[in-house]
Amino acid sequence: MKRADFIKSGAAFIGSTTILGNEIMAATKQNKEGDTFQLDYAPHQGMFSATAGKNFVDEIKYMHELGFRSIEDNGLPTRPVEEQTKIGETLAKLGMRMGVFVVPKGGNGANTLAAGKQEHIDIFLKGCKQSVEVAKRVDAKWVTVVPGDYQRNLPIGVQTANVIEGLKRGADIFEPHGITMVLEPLSDTPDLFLRYTDQTYEICKAVGSPSCKILYDAYHQQKNEGNLINLMDMCWSEIAYIQVGDNPGRKEPTTGEINYKNVFKWLKEKGYTGIVGMEHGMSKSGVEGEKALVNAYREVDNF
Repeated sequence: MKRADFIKSGAAFIGSTTILGNEIMAATKQNKEGDTFQLDYAPHQGMFSATAGKNFVDEIKYMHELGFRSIEDNGLPTRPVEEQTKIGETLAKLGMRMGVFVVPKGGNGANTLAAGKQEHIDIFLKGCKQSVEVAKRVDAKWVTVVPGDYQRNLPIGVQTANVIEGLKRGADIFEPHGITMVLEPLSDTPDLFLRYTDQTYEICKAVGSPSCKILYDAYHQQKNEGNLINLMDMCWSEIAYIQVGDNPGRKEPTTGEINYKNVFKWLKEKGYTGIVGMEHGMSKSGVEGEKALVNAYREVDNF
């Protein structure tokens, strides 16, 4: 080999090695255990119980050690007041946020606001008032609302108007406290009234309150409608909260068909600083499953 060619070849090799080394260092830094993530992912109780134990407060502390800075707890209102207070104190001490919990109004399909029945509205409003008190103990800013099932003996327009009117009354309860109820369209059953992003967007626009926005769960919307990023973009002004789970299976990202690295990159570029709720199961159990869970989020967060 000529000397000039050798020098060129060596320089190219060194350059490529440097680039590769920089990429490895960047990936290592991004994936270092205990580092925070680019987005604010929120686990729930049980995801790390194999290591941290069954006590939720201990598990929250371990989540913090792993780099998570928020949690979710759908059933928070059913916990004793003393436990709610302890959770709130722990989060405050660690500088963590409380994500959503579910407004107690019965099951997802129960006491439907679509029916326009006073007894259903009363149950919903009672749950809203209870949720305000729960939220104070943990400094929660978002609560999940599912309006209920279709009322099939009524025209869809009448049902929609009934839902809007009920939610306006709920928003009146939450607004003075700076709490946002986030409406979640679901894929669990076609009996549910709220199913699609644009449908939820229309309702939030009609309610017209900062306390009534969309909870966009990418798992449910991949099943219901797909086209995730485009639909989020069109309805972005009304989206206040994100949840995820891969499809099929509703397990952690990387186990299904959704390209969460692209979705999360888009959210970051959009300027989203809210919580991304880990609303899914785990593909493996025990300590092995916990490691797989963290590795999956490190992978998709490395965009």
